[in-house]
Amino acid sequence: MSSTEQPGIRAAAPHIVPPSGPRVGQGEELGSVPLPGLTLAVRSRPPERAGLPPALLVHGLGGSSQNWSALMGELAGDLDAEALDLPGFGDSPPPDSGDYSISAHARAVIRYLDSRERGPVHLFGNSMGGAVATRVAAVRPDLVRTLTLVSPALPELRPQRTALPTALLAVPGVASLFLRMTKDWSAERRTRDVLSLCYGDPGRVSAEAFAAAVEEYERRLALPYFWDALSRSARGIVDAYTLGGQHSLWRQAERVLAPTLLVYGGRDLLVGFRMARRASAAFRDSRLLALPDAGHVAMMEYPRLVADGFRELLTETTRLTGPVDSRNAASTTSVTSTSSATGATGATGVTGTSSALDTPGTDTSGTMRHVPPKGD
Repeated sequence: MSSTEQPGIRAAAPHIVPPSGPRVGQGEELGSVPLPGLTLAVRSRPPERAGLPPALLVHGLGGSSQNWSALMGELAGDLDAEALDLPGFGDSPPPDSGDYSISAHARAVIRYLDSRERGPVHLFGNSMGGAVATRVAAVRPDLVRTLTLVSPALPELRPQRTALPTALLAVPGVASLFLRMTKDWSAERRTRDVLSLCYGDPGRVSAEAFAAAVEEYERRLALPYFWDALSRSARGIVDAYTLGGQHSLWRQAERVLAPTLLVYGGRDLLVGFRMARRASAAFRDSRLLALPDAGHVAMMEYPRLVADGFRELLTETTRLTGPVDSRNAASTTSVTSTSSATGATGATGVTGTSSALDTPGTDTSGTMRHVPPKGD
């Protein structure tokens, strides 16, 4: 993924989303759950009180559950949250099948939720994890209470030029070519490149967080399956983009019944900000949180704003539908989805502003727009 100003540097940087802090942050727990054909590492933070609704957070390509640590901290008083490492990423070993498609990742999420009987959950997804979460919500509405998507990787007819090198990772041989070309690069240089790619403002990353990112980068590069998991997952994204019919991601987005929060960053180099309009029209019961200064990982850059946006979604859906039984989500979300009608584009709605940013001295604000549910 290259910058048009510096194609030679960023095009060579592998897509590894850096963590926002220590591998296991204060108050966090990291465990593993064996399932048929795979084992998933799961990060959790004990809820502040009993009875909070469950949530599951799914990272993107090259990321890990660490990418959700900041947001989990912000929502500790609202959710009983867990973040998993998809197979082959973070601390999860590769799947026995070697299948890294979007559907395979979605099956892993579904197997986990079924095994723990935690559904329906508030499901979050970033980038590739957004595509995975969309598929889960479409095929298993009983497992999803609400859906929050941060820069979801949904098909673009004309992707940004800065995103094209990600697709190149899907081409056989490109990963090994990159490795040979950059064997002398330091972990600091690689990490700095990725921060410039993923953050709207890399200067927001503290020295401590940068050091943790470098350490994690080195750890992942040493894994024997790292490049295989990365390139095969990139191939899975490209394959998902080309699917048509009922398996198309956009068609599945239209089938999602759960109330949905869409979060897009104005400085995202990987997912075009223009896609916010199409996504708002596709998801029948959607709200849009636009963060002009955010990049591809708004939940890491502006966790407080994203948390505020989710709380608005949570408050509204709780008011409309009330508490939900663990296996009655499908009928409940159907009521929400068909409660009102809108025009063909779904472009009208109520506009408001989120609360102040989590960084003192920053005056950027996010915009929340509620797109009314479409009639079936």
